[in-house]
Amino acid sequence: MTSYMGEIITLVLMAFALSMDAFSVGLGMGMFALRSKQIFYIGMMVGIFHVWMPLMGMIAGHFLSHTFGKVAGYAGGILLILLGISMFLSCFKKEESFVTPVGFGLILFALSVSLDSFSVGLTLGILGAKTVVSLVCFGVTAALLTWFGLLIGSKAKSVIGVYSEAIGGSILLAIGLKLILPF
Repeated sequence: MTSYMGEIITLVLMAFALSMDAFSVGLGMGMFALRSKQIFYIGMMVGIFHVWMPLMGMIAGHFLSHTFGKVAGYAGGILLILLGISMFLSCFKKEESFVTPVGFGLILFALSVSLDSFSVGLTLGILGAKTVVSLVCFGVTAALLTWFGLLIGSKAKSVIGVYSEAIGGSILLAIGLKLILPF
């Protein structure tokens, strides 16, 4: 029971970290004049992509795990470390999104904030994490944080977005270190 709770806590932290980029980009997108219905669709689309991308990664990770064994576990930890560093460093870049969250722009937005979840799914597949629990955690957390970011973005400045991506990157970095270091 304790190991199951530890896995759930780790998955929730990973889902939160992965969703921080959706939250921070949602803050910026919240500056657009969006109706409640649009905000709902944006959050759902991001949630769906945060289910499909890690699922594809998990399928690939299961294959790698059976093929390469323990080495694949270390590779998964290194992937999380690199992803965490990348997220952390990206918070210092000043990039503006010129894509509106409608039609193809919505799909592009959802895909762009979900790409990193493929790598995490790959890691989870290598480690043999519970697929359904992981995917539900990722999808629900991504949708909720996207909605939250969009709503706050419509009322606040985007300064919080910089810090949220740094926090998310730090969490992934810590989880990656925990996977490869015996402590």
